[in-house]
Amino acid sequence: MLTRSTERLPLRRVLAGLLVAVLAAGFAAPARAQAAGPGVECPPGQNDCSVWDDEPGTPGDPGGGDGPGGPNSPGATPKCQWNGKPLPCYNPLLGWFDNASGCYYKVAEPQPDAADGKVWYVRTCNGGDLGDQSMVLLDGPPPGFGTPPDPEELARRALASISLLPPRASVAPRRSVGPGLVGLPVWMWASPGQNYFGPLTASASDRGLTVTITAKVQRTVWTMGNGKKVTCTGPGTPYKTTGPNAGKKSPTCGYDGYPKANNYRVSATTFWNVHWVGGGRSGDIAQTRTSGVVEIQIKELQVVTR
Repeated sequence: MLTRSTERLPLRRVLAGLLVAVLAAGFAAPARAQAAGPGVECPPGQNDCSVWDDEPGTPGDPGGGDGPGGPNSPGATPKCQWNGKPLPCYNPLLGWFDNASGCYYKVAEPQPDAADGKVWYVRTCNGGDLGDQSMVLLDGPPPGFGTPPDPEELARRALASISLLPPRASVAPRRSVGPGLVGLPVWMWASPGQNYFGPLTASASDRGLTVTITAKVQRTVWTMGNGKKVTCTGPGTPYKTTGPNAGKKSPTCGYDGYPKANNYRVSATTFWNVHWVGGGRSGDIAQTRTSGVVEIQIKELQVVTR
């Protein structure tokens, strides 16, 4: 609360002075957060993994619910899957996969005796479980048998080999440092880097066909905790109390200000596009990654007049 008289000072000058003071003091990031790097813990053989940051304390979702085969990512449903698990449509040891039965089929070698027109197949069911393998005699090839490599499937295989990490979100002012004020600008930014924003490249090959992918973030959507969303085209600019923009709006990613005092929960979602090329075809696979939650406290500006 202001204790000095402001009867002769226009309110605009009071707000401007407070803006500089609050941004310079309250937006300062703790030294611990500035020095800390991303903590990554991955199970063996798993590329996408949980990421923890000292701020926010809530872990982000490494897949955003939208990894390969995820339900919320447009174009993410694989062509071959069993019980929701994506599978290669062709396995060099098991043969071709049939979605309807959940089994792989491969021509048995050598062929046991069979009537004319019939062929023995080694059938591996339960999504390729070697413990559920048997011989079956069929009148013709099962569905999907003998199909050439699918470029989109190879694109998903390449996608599974890289890590699209969720953004590490930061805001200023930080609740851990001090509250912000109603109507004053908010800065938002996320850690840059290839695994956070791209571009990332990878490739996968099968039976002479190679598909290459390039993954990069197209936009970042910030959920401000009050029903508002802000879209930014890049990771944003970290706030620095001694920078040229101290006390001003963010030059790259910011929010004009909260209209009401409250505690707000802010998060960021990156929208990736994975473009693939191969086999004379091309396409796109959409992916999202969502950060943890950053809490921000906003208070009312109070002016006392005499």
